[in-house]
Amino acid sequence: MATRRILDIPLNRAEGDLEVRLEVDDGVVVDAWSSGTMFRGFERLLVGRGALDGLVVTPRICGICSTTHLMTAAKALDAVAGVEVPDNAIRLRNLALMVEHVQSDVRQSVLMFMVDFANPAYWDHPLFAEAGRRYAPLAGSSALDVVRETKRIIEIIAAIGGQWPHSSFMVPGGVTYAPQAAELLQCRHILEVYRDWYERRVLGCSIERWRQVDSLAALDRWLEEAPAHRDGEVGFLLRFGRHSGLDRLGRGTGNFLSYGSLDLPRQTTARGRDGRLVPAGFVLDGKAEDFDPAWIGEHVASSWSANYEGGRHPFEGETVPYASGDEGRKYSWAKAARYRGAPAETGPLAERVIGGDPLFADLIDKQGPNLLARQLARLTRPTTLLPTMAVWLAELIASGGGDFYVDPGPLENGTGAGLIQATRGALGHWVTIKGGKIERYQIITPSVWNGSPRDSGGVRGPWEEALVGTPVGDPDNPVAVGHVIRSFDPCLVCTVHSVHRGRTVGRARLEC
Repeated sequence: MATRRILDIPLNRAEGDLEVRLEVDDGVVVDAWSSGTMFRGFERLLVGRGALDGLVVTPRICGICSTTHLMTAAKALDAVAGVEVPDNAIRLRNLALMVEHVQSDVRQSVLMFMVDFANPAYWDHPLFAEAGRRYAPLAGSSALDVVRETKRIIEIIAAIGGQWPHSSFMVPGGVTYAPQAAELLQCRHILEVYRDWYERRVLGCSIERWRQVDSLAALDRWLEEAPAHRDGEVGFLLRFGRHSGLDRLGRGTGNFLSYGSLDLPRQTTARGRDGRLVPAGFVLDGKAEDFDPAWIGEHVASSWSANYEGGRHPFEGETVPYASGDEGRKYSWAKAARYRGAPAETGPLAERVIGGDPLFADLIDKQGPNLLARQLARLTRPTTLLPTMAVWLAELIASGGGDFYVDPGPLENGTGAGLIQATRGALGHWVTIKGGKIERYQIITPSVWNGSPRDSGGVRGPWEEALVGTPVGDPDNPVAVGHVIRSFDPCLVCTVHSVHRGRTVGRARLEC
């Protein structure tokens, strides 16, 4: 029988409060419960407000990915109005969202994931000294370089939307401001500088060279091809992670979900699938199928919410907090998001799998889903976005302006859903307008998908499942547990139903 003790460890370095209770037997996790412990209730405070208020309120859900909530809220209202957004407005919306992605992907990788490579648990790792030089908090060369460079790319959102975070330039029908040619040229310069830095410092090669890496064998060849490949952040992630066995941890459910994202303008040279740059889809037990939003549901069997049977679609969903503290089975403010009744991982790895990326298809075929592949997908996602960002900026400059907005008319009655791929994965807003006021608003964030508690059938959520099998060599410093959770890029603030309890704010609770 396992010896049990309570242990607090840092877990969520960005936002929110996350507690994870683990059952450990013989130094290995055999069960896990993920708990968001603070109720925020954005969905409840929106009820009764004006139809447009979601554009201002929902970006405040998160200070890291506020543009994603603005985009999703705007798309939901586009659907209510039945309006067709002009091409240049699509380009500007997409550019802002993509900027947030490419900034966050690098920041999360270096500042929140790879910083654990400098953890004393790795004192005997052959790359430990170098990891300390690179990733030591507030001092490592890579950490300082990433802070300096990634803050510059955000200037593009400031030029397009007036500010970041919490900009409000997207509205039903388009955007509120048409940037001048000089502003767009400045955005192009910022993008070119960022791409040059990303290729040189993060990849160690050009994006074109990286995109030739289409299998595990090709990845091995790339890693040995040049010192710049090994010394870049991607190369160091692979070298350190493989030596530490991270490619054998954090499998998860093996199910993947993408809502699809980044609508293609009607006139563009960019190429995608089904009208989007990032395709939609669902993978269950290795089999891919089309995505149908009707199959989305939320369960509350393990959530501190008023009970209902099974799962409910967000258009019929409720956010009614109820926490007696006596029920035992309920342990999180987060609901359990499910697709066709199954838990599903969302995020960069899901996007690459559903998009048919040959490298990640081969990695999963040969090694199974794992936390190193998940983090590699995130750190290299900018290779799929930066070239198209340049295309859309060029098309904006060539267009000569105009075509940024169409009047959607009054928003008096109707329902609409906005579904995109946020930085962390699938994000959806579902809104019902009646008499010009919000009658119902429901939000499912990526962390509700990835960090969900058990559903009505007692099935674990994705990172609960991913924790099973994780070694806990030192109960006072279970670094591998942090690796697994952070590979999903958790943001418990973004569960909307989130966290705060006693002295364990922002920490994981480990029972072993």
